[in-house]
Amino acid sequence: MSSRYTFFQSIINQALGPDFQPKFEIPHSGGDSYRSYFDVNDFAMATTNAALSEYGGLVDAQFVDINRRLALLWFHLTTRPVGWEVGSVWDAIAGDYKCADGWIRLHTNAPHHQKAALEVLDCSCDRDSVAAVLGDKSKHDVEQAVVDNNGCAAAMMSVEEWSEHPQGKAVAESPLIGWTSRPGDKPKRQGLRGLKVLDLTRVLAGPVATRFLAGFGADVLRIDPPHWNEPAVEVDVTLGKRCAGLDLNKNEDRDALKRLISEADLMIHGYRPGALAGIGFGPDEIAELNPTLCDVSLCAYGWSGPWAERRGFDSLVQMSCGIAHEGMVRAGADKPVPLPVQALDFATGYLVAAAALRALRLQQLDGRVSQARLSLARSAHLLVSSGSHDAMGGGLAPSDQDFAPTLEETTWGPIQRVSPPFTIDGESPKWPIAAGALRRHAAEWAG
Repeated sequence: MSSRYTFFQSIINQALGPDFQPKFEIPHSGGDSYRSYFDVNDFAMATTNAALSEYGGLVDAQFVDINRRLALLWFHLTTRPVGWEVGSVWDAIAGDYKCADGWIRLHTNAPHHQKAALEVLDCSCDRDSVAAVLGDKSKHDVEQAVVDNNGCAAAMMSVEEWSEHPQGKAVAESPLIGWTSRPGDKPKRQGLRGLKVLDLTRVLAGPVATRFLAGFGADVLRIDPPHWNEPAVEVDVTLGKRCAGLDLNKNEDRDALKRLISEADLMIHGYRPGALAGIGFGPDEIAELNPTLCDVSLCAYGWSGPWAERRGFDSLVQMSCGIAHEGMVRAGADKPVPLPVQALDFATGYLVAAAALRALRLQQLDGRVSQARLSLARSAHLLVSSGSHDAMGGGLAPSDQDFAPTLEETTWGPIQRVSPPFTIDGESPKWPIAAGALRRHAAEWAG
């Protein structure tokens, strides 16, 4: 067992609870792996094992069979279109830019985030124009201006700079999973079959968690606002879910969300700290609507500190916390070098699934109703705390043999999907609902 895998597993075990023990031993070394300056591979396997162990504990499973290569491939996009093409994950101007004093990353996939950045830069929507404007500006000044305009940007910092930054300190002092609970009654239900999971998450960590739960029988209902889309990743993250839309500016849709919350068993949401409370769905209001609802939430930059309410995504957190800078230095490169996959998203997604399953287990044990909080930045702190190293691994990409033989008919056309990477007591995850467009179902539970 590698020392980094042991390190990750130890911290995760403590975060899930003093009596948590990983139920399964899974392959964590050997074979193909991602090439990275941080141990993405052990990070992936340790967080995957956390979710599998919690599910195994919930259903009293006896053994797991896991294909390490496939499990690592599921830390990336898993689909291959047949006879059609997926658009780019990134929009026209998203990416890294050289400023006068270093690098900045703009995240502009959402139209309103793109608009926010272009308003600050006062230029046309093409990379050359953006680069020309940024070339003589301060990265931190631009970052702050974009953030103040409700956009998304991150100036690149080193690991050392982040460790001295007020937000970096706040993240380092916070738990990997923050828990609170209140007493309640034991539920009659067992396992995940038919469990009502209200999914209020966006790209990418939350949808990974709810996809995992859907694969083992949960009734996942995803809710999105009007006009929100996730080009190129919806085909991955909507698998197994019914996807509805609500406009919370409308009273009737707010009433619909209240009804869904009152009937749910578990809610997973990715709103920034204070955002739900700001529209009347704070912890007290949710507890009043549904006293037995387990609640797992995630955000980008952590739940305390000056950046707690900042918008963020995996690629931005990598820039802020030093991962992209460390990769650049170790590679001898002249630009930021991120992780080979969005490992913060996927690892946090599996940890969210593990926390949700842990909450359900505790509720079945003694009736307690748990709330758990996680963040991409805290997951990044766990990864960075294991240390960087010379690049390991030779790279990993799916081959023809990695895809399931049966085509999946999605909203956009047929696809092949990488085969499920594990079975528990001989049962592999199954998703009877094919991937499809957002807002295509009614905002109501299946049963």
